[in-house]
Parts: sequence; structure tokens; C-alpha cells
Amino acid sequence: MQKQLTIFLYLFLSLPVIFISCDSDYSPKRRGYFRIDLPEKDYRLFDTAYPYLFEYPEYGEVVPDESEIAEPYWIDLNFPRFEATVHITYKQLSGKTGNLYEFTEDARSFTNKQIPKATAINEELVMIPETSVYGMVYYIEGTEVASTVQFFVTDSVDHFLRGALYFNVTPNNDSLGPVITFLKEDIDHMIKTLHWQ
Repeated sequence: MQKQLTIFLYLFLSLPVIFISCDSDYSPKRRGYFRIDLPEKDYRLFDTAYPYLFEYPEYGEVVPDESEIAEPYWIDLNFPRFEATVHITYKQLSGKTGNLYEFTEDARSFTNKQIPKATAINEELVMIPETSVYGMVYYIEGTEVASTVQFFVTDSVDHFLRGALYFNVTPNNDSLGPVITFLKEDIDHMIKTLHWQ
């Protein structure tokens, strides 16, 4: 009788706990990221006394590069909304082929520094004979890659321009994916509208 009473009390006290614990609609949520609202694409002309001009988006701002290693005509194309910058460097070619070779090899070596974190590096050839713009764009994939887009363009005679996209946050390119894709389009537009002066 004592044993039956203990079992009855155990069941009697367990049932409310079971019913209370089953009252919740909780289910584990998948890991996600904040929604990023992307602005409309609208471009303006960067046309100054620099030896090049191009169109860049309204939500970007061009500022002179003020780092201690900066040379004339180096600029930063900042995207404050995305905490991103395209660092743009310019070199005047001396007309010697070795000069051009040196700059293109430097551009490749900067891209190759991303290899330890990269899962892929896709190259796209740039050939715009109408404006004498030739070069290469590197799209670098990988979740912890510091610079996902790098490029260089030249007219092979007088001008050499190099650019690299960096974010001012710890790289997590899974969450930055929509922004990276969005800014790739702007970089492509910049290259397509580039003219030498």
C-alpha cells in the first residue's frame, strides 16, 4: 500500500510539471544576420585635376589618401554606410616596359597575400580599347579574406591605377556578402567609366 501511494504521489506531482513545460512554443532559431538596406544606384563624376576620372556612387565619398606613404593622386573612395573603403593608388609610367611590369607584379603580389585565407581567386580581364583601359580584376572568396576585390588598370604607356576594397570591421564575409556583391557592381562601374587625362 505504501508503494502504491508513493507512485500515485509521484505521478500526481509530475503531471503539472509536464504540462507546464510543454506550454512553450519555443523552437531553436537558425543563426542569422541583420538585414542590410541597400541604397539606389546613382553615380556622379570624379573629375578634378587628377590624371584620371571615373564615376562613383552618390553614397560614396572621395577623399585624398593622407597616410604617410601616400603619393600624389592617391585617394580613398569611402562608403561610410558600409564601413568600407576602396584604396586607390596611382603611378605615372616612365615609358619603360620594366616600369609597367614592376607595377603589375606588385598588384599580383598584393592579391596573393590573400591566399592563406582565400578559398578561390577569380580573375577577370579588363579590355576597353575605346578608352585605353586594360587590366585585371581579382574577386577573392573566403569568409576571413581582408580584401575581397582588387584590381589594376593601365593604358600601358602613361598611367597605372590600382584599387583594393577593404572593410573597417573584422572580416566575416558571410554576413558581408550582400554588401560585397553590391560594391563589386560599383567598382565594375568605376572601371568601365574610367578615362585618362
